[in-house]
Parts: sequence; C-alpha cells; structure tokens
Amino acid sequence: MNRRPQLTIVAPSASPEEAAAVVAALERFMRETAPVVVAEPKRIDRWTRTALLEGVAREQDAPAAWGDPHPWGR
Repeated sequence: MNRRPQLTIVAPSASPEEAAAVVAALERFMRETAPVVVAEPKRIDRWTRTALLEGVAREQDAPAAWGDPHPWGR
C-alpha cells in the first residue's frame, strides 16, 4: 500500500521546470524527514521470564531481576 501523497503543482504561471523542481524538493523533504521504521525489540515470553525470575530470586536475600521489587507479592 502506497501512503505517499501524489504531488502536483497547480500554478498557471510556473514553467514545467519550476514545477518539477518544487515537486522534487518536496519529495526529497518527505524522504529525509520520514520516520524511521524500527523493529520492535525481541521480547522474552512470559514463561521464560518467570522461570528466570524464579531461578534468580529464589533465595530470600537475592534481589529480584529486572527491577521488579517482588514479582509475586512476597
């Protein structure tokens, strides 16, 4: 799906070269300022995270992983 707008110049006094230059400048601007598509970071599934938390924070004095104070309300 192409979401880019179709640019046209509606100016009776502009020459074809001037209109083409304006459209080219606008297209370049849109390309240079377009938001960058960034892939979502890989997430650890819930079961793996829970297993890691249980393994890391199983002891009473062990700190919980990932900054969770007490993931299961201890």
